This record gives sequence, structure tokens and C-alpha cells, in this order.
Amino acid sequence: MECKLITEQSELEQSLAVRMEVFVQEQGVSPEEEVDEYDASPCACRHFLATDDEKPVAAARWKTFEPGVAKLQRIAVRLPYRGRSIGRFIVTAMERDAAEMGYESAILDAQCSAEPFYAKLGYTTISEEPFYDAGILHVRMSKALR
Repeated sequence: MECKLITEQSELEQSLAVRMEVFVQEQGVSPEEEVDEYDASPCACRHFLATDDEKPVAAARWKTFEPGVAKLQRIAVRLPYRGRSIGRFIVTAMERDAAEMGYESAILDAQCSAEPFYAKLGYTTISEEPFYDAGILHVRMSKALR
């Protein structure tokens, strides 16, 4: 299993294919909501791709939310690979990357069904009420990186 920062357009395309499979095909999010300006190139934000024997199995990205705070987004693990700690693997890689770049904390908007998963990774729910994003209930969560 390998997780790397995306630097090539072909890797970004693999990442987007994972996200389309998980969010668009599986969860019914519209492609227009899933893909945005941060997906325009590998350097538009910090994109990550996890592979198993060079096969793309998970994708995610992070960007600056505000000074010192990284926002983890679009965390997707293909269905056949869930339950194998790949989500933890890619989230940890992004946290490490953000911390190495001087970020002090991370936030993410978790689907309510994934809230227990992120709590196990040390995230605390900070939103008072769940909210809809792309038609799916979410909560905002936060974690100190230092």
C-alpha cells in the first residue's frame, strides 16, 4: 500500500475516477458538485492518492481553510477496500503533510455516517447541528495537528 502526494495530471485523473465512483455513482452526488476549481490541476491544492499494487483505491485532498488550519476534503475509499484501514492511512498522510507545512490543526466536514470513524482518529465534532452538503448530512470536525 502506498499513499502519495499527486504531482502528475494522470494521477489526478486516477484520483478523480475514485471520487466519481464513490461520491457520484455510489452516493448520488452530482458530478458538478463533486468537481470544482481545486481539481483543475495537481497544484490547485494538496491531492493524495492511495494505491494497492499500483491500483488506485482511495483519494483525498486538503487545502488551506484559514491560516494554520488545513481542511481535509473529498476523502474516498473504493467499496472493495473499505474496512482495511485505508481511510486512516490517507487521512494520516494528509495530516502529516499539513503539519510538515506548519499547519496547527485540521478540520473536515464528515458525513454523519463517518463521524465515528473520524472520532477514532482524534477528531472532535464542532458543529452544533448536522448540515447538508451535496444532499448528505454532515458535521464539521476538528483535530489539533501539533
